Amino acid sequence: MSILRAVPVVTMALVLAGCSAGHGADREPAPGAHPAASAAGPSAGVPVGKRPDRQHAGWRDSDIPVFGPAPAPEKIALPSGGSVPYLLRIPTTQKVAFLTIDDGYLKHPEAPKLIAAARVPVTLFLTTDAIADDPGYFKPMIKAGAVVEAHTITHASLRGRPYTFQKREICGSADRLAGWYQRRPVLFRPPFGNKDATTLQAAHDCGMKAGFMWKETVDKGKVRFQEGKRVRAGDIILMHFRKAFVKDFLGALRAIKKAGLTPALLEDYV
Repeated sequence: MSILRAVPVVTMALVLAGCSAGHGADREPAPGAHPAASAAGPSAGVPVGKRPDRQHAGWRDSDIPVFGPAPAPEKIALPSGGSVPYLLRIPTTQKVAFLTIDDGYLKHPEAPKLIAAARVPVTLFLTTDAIADDPGYFKPMIKAGAVVEAHTITHASLRGRPYTFQKREICGSADRLAGWYQRRPVLFRPPFGNKDATTLQAAHDCGMKAGFMWKETVDKGKVRFQEGKRVRAGDIILMHFRKAFVKDFLGALRAIKKAGLTPALLEDYV
């Protein structure tokens, strides 16, 4: 199985399209013991058959693409050593893509319902300061099959910061998330995608398996691609908990469907 040791730094425009694009907006006021999803849960791509067509706030059940079962996941080989690999896609030929949702500042009232109705696996990279006001908001998503991973305490840019600072941000966030959700994260995403060798060492020392970037971003319902105009097998898609959550989530799923892929759970592959 292929090993991905490092990825090139993407352009500043792409990074700004990621976490930094909506970090301030995500701070606006908002309403408002689970293991990783098993093979029998959403990560297996359970078909949903014909959906009811109930009307919700800004979406209908029929707006959600329907996916067939995902293939049985194939674990990738991760390099050993004193730092974690940093991935912007999973090196797989399986027809799957991975939807990830960051931060948690704005808690859209439709997000838990939409994730549950979609019946697709998602990974939530949560910032603990962002969700401390209402960690219970994310529990229905976890019950529906979402898995929570680490995204620091304060959403600070880590690149260039001392080891002690970076380790505190990563380990501290993982510890708090474990206390809230009875599962300690094993995957990590640095805010804004900003990392250095110290970040990858600190993540390793905090018990992380890998750090993650992304290949596509979604904002205001529009999917932006780093390469080409279609989601490719193994791509990791980034979106956020923002005002446009409904449009973003549906836009990401439609892009996956259009590419002939199925949503899969990131944790099942690493």
